[in-house]
Amino acid sequence: MNYITVPRIAFDGLYPENKPTITFDLKENRVSGNNSCNDYSGNLIVKRSQINFKDSKMIASMMACQGQGEQVFMSTLGKINTYSILEDGKILNFIMGDIAMMRFEKITTYNHNSKNGID
Repeated sequence: MNYITVPRIAFDGLYPENKPTITFDLKENRVSGNNSCNDYSGNLIVKRSQINFKDSKMIASMMACQGQGEQVFMSTLGKINTYSILEDGKILNFIMGDIAMMRFEKITTYNHNSKNGID
C-alpha cells in the first residue's frame, strides 16, 4: 500500500515501519493481509467493480499496536464500495463513492526451487 486518504495525517506518519498489505484468494473467495500491525482475513465479497469489506466478517490478530495506522486502515477498508485496476493490473485503487481512498501496488513474489538457495 502506498496511499490512504486521511485528513491531517501523512501516510508515512501512519505507517513509519510496516505498510498495510492485502491478498486476494479468488479460488476460496477470501481476502487477507496485514494492517501494519496485525494480520486480518475475511470473506471476499465482489460483484463486478463493487467490493464490500463491511460485511465480509473480518477477523484480526490482536497484538498491541502503536499509533493510529491499524485503526485508520480497518476503518477506511470498511467504507470502500468499489475498486479500479490500472496500469495493466499493477495498481489497485479502493474507492468510496467517487474518491480513491486507498492505493496498492502489486508486488510479485519470486520463489526459487534450487537446492542451494541461489537463483
